[in-house]
Amino acid sequence: MAVTHLLYLHGFRSSPQSTKARQVAARVAGRHPQVTWWCPQLPPSPRAAIDMVMEGIAAWPRPHMAVVGSSLGGFYATCVAEAIGCKAVLLNPAVHPSRDLAKYVGEQTAWHDPGEHFFFEPHFVDELRALEGGQLARPENYFAVIAKGDEVLDWREMTGRYPGARIKLLEASDHALSDFDSHIDEVFDFLDLA
Repeated sequence: MAVTHLLYLHGFRSSPQSTKARQVAARVAGRHPQVTWWCPQLPPSPRAAIDMVMEGIAAWPRPHMAVVGSSLGGFYATCVAEAIGCKAVLLNPAVHPSRDLAKYVGEQTAWHDPGEHFFFEPHFVDELRALEGGQLARPENYFAVIAKGDEVLDWREMTGRYPGARIKLLEASDHALSDFDSHIDEVFDFLDLA
């Protein structure tokens, strides 16, 4: 079933200006101009982020939508895909963000605009914990690109979270997937955009 609506969710401290988000946006605009594309700036609160996303896609046709998420956005993308049963592409997805982001409580700066500050509240860790899900309902809906060279997240935890999913395990690379352009064709083949 061809995808007509595509959602992209960026990672912690990231934005729609991330390299991967811009690469996906350019590919959609250039080759799939009829596809509805949305890459929102996510608020620091996980609950607010998920609420905003679910409200934003409320009118989207569920069988014809997909989500791509990077790092913390991959965790959110899993929440969305599990809630509505759509396809999801995960790029070095966060698996235990409540554990991993607990040490970031306090003032943070945005990667793409160091002048932009936000406060990561202690209760955001609880919000992340509340969003953690169990086993995947439909593993076949998932494609994960995971780098063994990820300096932030453990590739073993990432692969272990997605049993039965299609996984492309990279021997090297990094958390940002700096070589994403060499994997983007496979991502788009899986998405099957209209």
